[in-house]
Amino acid sequence: MTAHETNEGGQAQGQAEGGGESQAARSHLSAAGLRARGWTVGMVRQLLGEPDLFRANPHVRSSPPTRLYCVERVETAERSDAFRAVAAAAARRSAAARSAARRRRREVLTRITTEPIDVPRLTPQRLTALAVEHRNRRDEERTYTATVESADPTELDRWQVDYLCHRLTRYDELLTGLYGSTGRAAAEELLRRRLYAAIGEAYPLLAQECERRLAAVRR
Repeated sequence: MTAHETNEGGQAQGQAEGGGESQAARSHLSAAGLRARGWTVGMVRQLLGEPDLFRANPHVRSSPPTRLYCVERVETAERSDAFRAVAAAAARRSAAARSAARRRRREVLTRITTEPIDVPRLTPQRLTALAVEHRNRRDEERTYTATVESADPTELDRWQVDYLCHRLTRYDELLTGLYGSTGRAAAEELLRRRLYAAIGEAYPLLAQECERRLAAVRR
């Protein structure tokens, strides 16, 4: 019976004999352990193939079993010319992907910085009516329906900025193609700053609400 075959009780042979999980931890590597050594999923599939041992997840029994690979077999593969060639190719692809991501991030930030922000210019009465309508449509599940007369000025300021931001959501397309939390977060913050600044410039009475939101973005 090989290491990855199971016995009659359904346990992996490596678990049933010779110390179980502690022995496997010393003699085998998980997928995470392989990643720490520089292995990619493709490299594992190409150079190692099937795992040598399956171990049940001790915390979540319904999870798929952990795939383990014999340390000796991994070390032998790492000394081979095939491993060095595949690892070098993977490193080149990774470097190229990082370079492309940095270039895309620079392009997006430049475009966000230079793109004109066209805020719709409306009369105060029209903007207020549309903002209240937008608020009610967005919160249809609420039993309370807002009106211009029932809303206090602070609420109206918030609703008006919400409505104008809604009208400006097309600028979110500037973020297309950005991946990764760090680069995208910086671009989103820059875009939010520009949008709120443009709204405050177009509607000076909303500048305080825009500044409040900008302060929240900074935090």
